[in-house]
Amino acid sequence: MTELMADVASDFGEAVISGLSQPRRIIPARYLYDVRGSELFEQITRLPEYYPTRTETLLLKRHAADLGRLSGRGRPVVEFGAGSAAKTPLLLDATGATTYVPIDISKEFLEGAMARLAAARPALRIVPIAGDFTHPLKLPPLAGPLTGFFPGSTIGNFDHRSAVNLLRSLRQTLGPAASLVIGIDSRKNSRLLEAAYDDAAGITAAFNLNLLHRINRELDGTIPIDAFEHRAVWHDGLGRVEMHLVANRDVAFAAAGRRFSMGAGETIHTENSYKYTLEEARLLARASGWEPLAFWTDPDGLFGLHVWTAASDELQP
Repeated sequence: MTELMADVASDFGEAVISGLSQPRRIIPARYLYDVRGSELFEQITRLPEYYPTRTETLLLKRHAADLGRLSGRGRPVVEFGAGSAAKTPLLLDATGATTYVPIDISKEFLEGAMARLAAARPALRIVPIAGDFTHPLKLPPLAGPLTGFFPGSTIGNFDHRSAVNLLRSLRQTLGPAASLVIGIDSRKNSRLLEAAYDDAAGITAAFNLNLLHRINRELDGTIPIDAFEHRAVWHDGLGRVEMHLVANRDVAFAAAGRRFSMGAGETIHTENSYKYTLEEARLLARASGWEPLAFWTDPDGLFGLHVWTAASDELQP
């Protein structure tokens, strides 16, 4: 396994200070994914309420032949937000890729996942990049064109403007004639959506609250964890599930050398998860310089798997 490890920007403290200083407190969702957060998220993907992972896995298996034909056989695969790379072998097999570039913000978690993948697939060239793919990243030298893989409906964590900008950036990173295999969650019954983000076992609550543990551990925080509760709510007008950490009492604490206070009922907004109709997803593709090639969904219309290709016009900086 060849390693190309970029330093992850040490901006966690700045994000926490900035986010907690706003009238409506918000910390970007990417900071949920330290090693413990990544481990908890992997548990979430196996919960009965959390349909996206098993549904996307089914679609990758069911449409493997078409995926290989449409996304390009033998191309290097670049995955944005690789995590445990549990679904990646399905795309590698479908495309016959011999080079794999996983990108993830959690270096330690990425190293462990790639060590396991390398042991299972010794012939696969793996070039991991520990970094934040929401910022420009330079890929190692690769024989193009490339296939991007952006599963799990991670694009849903970004508002529409940010999603367009990110997808444009991914297109720029992947280069001319690239293809993108992307999972996008669908709009559906609010009961199913809220259950997926507030499971009965409390794993998603632990995942959300882990952000406070991380602040305490890494930023000399003094946050009383029991002063906060997890909340997930669907906003139909905005087309998104929101996750919040809600103060259940008045609370004061320190973090990153600053003092903060919150009143009972105030929240820290930690994640959005936007859901898309097929028409909205296709508009998103075209607005960001991609052209839709194919779309598949399950019989219940829970989740969508898309293949896009870089539009023929010149790449925009």
